[in-house]
Parts: sequence; C-alpha cells; structure tokens
Amino acid sequence: MTSAQSVPVLMYHHVTRQGGSLAVSVDAFESQMRGLAESGWNTLSADEFAGFLEGEPVPLRSVLLTFDDGYLDNWVYAHPVLQRHGLKASLFAITGLIGEGAVRPVYGPGVEVPECPPHAQAKAQMFGAQPDDVMLRWDEIHAMHAAGTFEVHSHTHTHVRWDREYARAHEKAQHIHEDLAQSRTVLETRLGRASAHLCWPQGYFDADYIRAAQDLGFRYLYTTDARGQNRSGGDRAHIYRLAVRNRHWPWLRQRLWLAGHPFWGPVYNRWKARSDARKQSSAQEVSS
Repeated sequence: MTSAQSVPVLMYHHVTRQGGSLAVSVDAFESQMRGLAESGWNTLSADEFAGFLEGEPVPLRSVLLTFDDGYLDNWVYAHPVLQRHGLKASLFAITGLIGEGAVRPVYGPGVEVPECPPHAQAKAQMFGAQPDDVMLRWDEIHAMHAAGTFEVHSHTHTHVRWDREYARAHEKAQHIHEDLAQSRTVLETRLGRASAHLCWPQGYFDADYIRAAQDLGFRYLYTTDARGQNRSGGDRAHIYRLAVRNRHWPWLRQRLWLAGHPFWGPVYNRWKARSDARKQSSAQEVSS
C-alpha cells in the first residue's frame, strides 16, 4: 500500500438547512461527502490518525473529519449523510453542555425535525438557560457512536478561556487543569474509555494549556491553525485543521489536493500566512 505523506484534517461546526457562518448547508455537505465517498477517500478515526502521526501507514487518500462543540444539527443533519455514505467523523464535545433526554428525529423525507439555528443564535443559546435546544444529548451521541458515524473526544468541559478569567498564573493553571480533568472524567464515565485527543476552546492555547493537557494524558492537540501539513512523524501537539466552507465538492476536492501536495501545499500556506499578516497589520494601522 502506498501510504499518505500528509493527512488533511477538516474542521466543521454546523450542518444546517441554509448554511452560513461556521455552517455548511445540507446540500453542500451532501455534495462534499458524496464526493469523498465516490473518489475513494478514507475517513480516519482519531486513533488511526494518531497512528499515522506516530509513523503507521494509512491509505493515500486519507482525511480526518472533525466537528467542534456538539451541536444538535450534527445529529439531525450531519449524521444521516455520513451514515448514507459510510463515512465517519470525530466530534469534539463541550461535555458540560451535553444534555439528557430522548433521541430527537433526524432529517429525512417527510420527517419533522427540531429547529437548528444559525451559529450566532446557537452560541447564545448554548451558554444560556436552555442549551438543550441547540446541543446534543448523550443518547444521541451513543446512537451516533453505535452507527459508526461519530466518535467523541474532548473540547473541554466549559469552553472557557481561563487565561482571560485569571491574571494570576497559578489560578489560571488550576482552572485549566480542573476543566480538562472534568471533561476527561465525563467522557470516561459516559463512553467507557479515556481519549487522548483534545481540541482547544476558541482555538487558543499557550504553554500552561499544553502542560495541563499533557499531564492529564491528552497527547493529540488540535488547533484552528490551517497553515501547515499533518505529516507522518509530525507534531502531535500542534495538529493543523482546515475550516470547511459552505461550498460543494469541487471546492473541497481542490482544497484537499492543495492541502496534501508536498510542494504546492507549503507554498500556499506561506503565501496565506504572509497575506494574513499584511491584513492584520493594515487593520491595526486603521484602528490606531
């Protein structure tokens, strides 16, 4: 078997009827997943991806699909599409926001499904009085896991940026550790196994976050940084992820080719990094 030299990791949040900010429409997601399946792409489990980083071979067309936070629409809309195409994804759940209750309907012909709002509204509700209206329930997570569409890993217990809450280093470090430990305990209790995979809340991390995560057994740390390639033997503490746009398969096909190309991928990433730096510098000049 010819093994992949790099594996793209795709980052999703929502799949909704209309798509939008941080959301892919049902039609676009269907197009993307059908394209992956028909083109022979292999969706890896998190542990298969971890094995690749440790030097184990994976098929040439391999990709890791990830979803952040744990929104209800992942069950209602993403799950049936993944199941239909025989694909799988990894969900990074905010364990403190996952609820209890009966499994709700999934999207299909003639099925009345719960409302899944746009990101801004979902974000307001998830930290409000009724997070259950927009977040997954444990029975839905178990159903997805049993179907082979989603496995679940940590996105912390609270999604709080503790570096913004505490100026004193020891207080910050203590709350980071407690948050991650609680998330890990919940996942062990609910799913029966510990996970070594962690996605940073709001994409932020520093040395204190990394130290706490590694002390608790999290070895594979996922960022929101798209400017690099995940290569065999690469850095498991800085996993690059590509944010997926609300576009159909041709866009994703082109993006996957670029993400994995040994020459043009790094060239594109350097160009984008310089472009982003120029934009940030211009914005700072305007605001000053």
